[in-house]
Amino acid sequence: MIAVPAANAASGPPPDDCLARNDWICGEYLSTRRHILVDAVLQHLQITVVAVAIALVIAMPLAVVARRWGWAAGPVLALTTVLYTIPSLAMFSLLLPAYGLSATLVVAGLVLYSLTLLVRNILAGLRAVPEETRQAARGMGYGPVRLLLTVELPLALPAALAGLRIATVSAVSLVTVGAIVGYGGLGNLIYSGMNTYFKAQVLTASVLCVVIAIVADLLLLWLGRLLTPWTRAGDA
Repeated sequence: MIAVPAANAASGPPPDDCLARNDWICGEYLSTRRHILVDAVLQHLQITVVAVAIALVIAMPLAVVARRWGWAAGPVLALTTVLYTIPSLAMFSLLLPAYGLSATLVVAGLVLYSLTLLVRNILAGLRAVPEETRQAARGMGYGPVRLLLTVELPLALPAALAGLRIATVSAVSLVTVGAIVGYGGLGNLIYSGMNTYFKAQVLTASVLCVVIAIVADLLLLWLGRLLTPWTRAGDA
């Protein structure tokens, strides 16, 4: 048996072993945990997209009802505002009996949080449509449904997309709280990394959350400019 020199045995990890040193920035972590990161990112994106999409489907008719019948605006805005003030942990706890420890629980919580931002912005956009424009459309024979779909909603689109951007970025952040039930996407890695003080995992997952939020915001900004060319003309 070859004896290991005492100096070598007492020495620490190799200089290039950033995992053993528990560095904050570690390329080896990225290469050895790539599949874990990809799975976490995909879960994060899936929960965010599903939650925001469902919230948008619910928020649109709520905003239309609030605009069409003025008396409904107060209750609708009050209800969505109250939902937004509930702390995330309390929200998930209240939804737990209905959905159990599942991804649906996280989606439901994010839907309720997103409603406030979406309803308010869509309603603001609808209210900003000039009354002269509505009157002109009615004079051309537009009925209520055609007026809504071809005049009011297109003109309200910039405000609606602004709300969608805020709701999406907010949802990307709030998904991480889902780690308490095991469905937090990158939040799972942040939570477990903090418990074990795994620096590279905490930093990498946190940075990826920020990247997702920035990319999502830029994509929605680009989509908004694509769908509302008249706003670009106005800026020019």
